[in-house]
Amino acid sequence: MSVRVLAPVKALQRGAQPDGDDRRAAGAGGVRAGTSGAFPGLSGPERRALVFGWTAAAVIALVVCAFNVLTRVHDWPEQGVLLPLVLEGTSYPCVVLAMAFPAGVAIWLRRAQPGPWAAAQAHVAGAALFFTLHVGGFVLLRSLLFPLLFQTHYAAGSPTHDLPFELAKDVMAYAMSAGGTWVLLRWNLVAGAPAAPPRQVFDIRDGARLVRTPLEDILAVRSAGNYVEFVLGDGRRLLMRSPLAALEAELSGSGFVRTHRSWLVNAARMTGLRPEGSGDYAVELGGFEAPLSRRFPEALAALRG
Repeated sequence: MSVRVLAPVKALQRGAQPDGDDRRAAGAGGVRAGTSGAFPGLSGPERRALVFGWTAAAVIALVVCAFNVLTRVHDWPEQGVLLPLVLEGTSYPCVVLAMAFPAGVAIWLRRAQPGPWAAAQAHVAGAALFFTLHVGGFVLLRSLLFPLLFQTHYAAGSPTHDLPFELAKDVMAYAMSAGGTWVLLRWNLVAGAPAAPPRQVFDIRDGARLVRTPLEDILAVRSAGNYVEFVLGDGRRLLMRSPLAALEAELSGSGFVRTHRSWLVNAARMTGLRPEGSGDYAVELGGFEAPLSRRFPEALAALRG
């Protein structure tokens, strides 16, 4: 067997409760927010990387096989053309199929970020599967084809001489494929990532201070007489002299919803809705809750949508 040159394959705050609204802290008996940890399948950048890398590797391997056939015909003309074609033609599809293992390991490593020991175990298993599928596959195919084409049985190589040689080539091919896949994945995931939108901020005039606060850090806004109180994700409470209606007009276009005569909530920070009876709800915002009155059905529809 000649040495295969394989191209790379493509194989996720709590805040204190303000006075006045008897809301309990979310999470006490509730469901934790967050991702489920499920494996939903390949992402778009992962699929593009996998298809591109696997296609490129298959084309390069095909060119190498064709070169090996020509070399055999030139160096051993007495063999004819059919024997080199069978030898290379039975190895090629097995190599292409085996490239699924370094691709899969590279994707898993990219996602799971395991420790060195777990990563080494994954690579050993992947290389063993690569070698088994490649060698076992071409031996099986040749065992089927040789009696039909050459009226003789295929004689596998020596376990002490040929197998170590094939193992060394396949380990090298696996390492090239796994490393190339990881690099190609990294490039595709970075290149395919959308540009981050400009961070929106709101100027809170807390007394004589002006506190420039990202909108995403504001959990809710509560009416407090002639003032409004901003509830921030880091636990801070900032007062600003303003009617709540004016804040509603200014912030409604940024995802804030009026859920109560005294409350605005940041819909983007909602982690759950808990019914409280009589049509009222509690809006869970991480470790904080705000009321949702039955008198604001539009807010319920917006938060559910």
